[in-house]
Amino acid sequence: MADERVLADGLRFPEGPVVMPDGSIILVEIAAGRITKVAPDGTKSVLADRCDGPNGLAMGPNGLLYLCNNGGFAWKEDDGILHTAGQAEDYSGGRIETFDPATGELRRLYDRCGDHPLRGPNDIMFDLPDCGWEPGFWFSDLGKSRARDRDHGGAYWAAADGSRIVEVAHPIAGGANGIGLSPDNRTLYVAETETARLWAWDIVGPGELRKEKWPSPHGGRLLCTMPGYARFDSLAVTASGNICVATLITGEITTISPTGEILDRRRFDDPMVTNICFGGPDLRTAYVTLSGIGQLVELPWPESGLRLAYG
Repeated sequence: MADERVLADGLRFPEGPVVMPDGSIILVEIAAGRITKVAPDGTKSVLADRCDGPNGLAMGPNGLLYLCNNGGFAWKEDDGILHTAGQAEDYSGGRIETFDPATGELRRLYDRCGDHPLRGPNDIMFDLPDCGWEPGFWFSDLGKSRARDRDHGGAYWAAADGSRIVEVAHPIAGGANGIGLSPDNRTLYVAETETARLWAWDIVGPGELRKEKWPSPHGGRLLCTMPGYARFDSLAVTASGNICVATLITGEITTISPTGEILDRRRFDDPMVTNICFGGPDLRTAYVTLSGIGQLVELPWPESGLRLAYG
């Protein structure tokens, strides 16, 4: 696209971009098992390696980054496009970790919810300011797939200090991936990967959702399903409340209104478009990860992104 600029390439399945105060981007390279910083001029530096399966990232309190670690994928490359191929042979278990970019310290915060181990934490977002309670974070668990079976996915809320974790929606059978909040912090959105469905729940408190009745499998209400064959990955919400979902197979960012209408489909030259985040003075610069070809691109966006809790 004419208005795209490749900020960095040669990345090994980049995801989870976070815009830092100095204009740099911190992201993960899942296939390389590392956390990488991309300077505004495109220079790359490794902040941490040997991280197994680093996935979603979010800036949290005390200058820490909060990391969804999926425990490791197997990988395959077809026609020059890198993609996941199920659970890694050396899968190390799913967990939520904190990462201190100043010291490089990686610390495990959660690896289970009650009796149930986390399987493949994927995406994360903190409660927005003035949410009405002590802010925590919401995260998705994609689960892991194997040759003959797969885990159910789910969504969770957790306290930032490691003291409390709640399973808020389960099962999300097609894998819970992108997660986000409405600008008033009263609606939770989750993108389901294999079905390309976008679900919504009303939030009534920390770790507490209002549930729809059966036959909803997990109490969510269906906002949108993509036509044709597509898969959903991570998402970001704009200041106006629209939901921008990274869409696999079709290789695009799909913008969906809070009432479920598809407003726009912005295509890229990669079927593995996995993440979008917003930066710049007016939050109208989009940063998009093209994971199959290993690029981070930036481009102007037609509306401002939502300002995050610790952005």
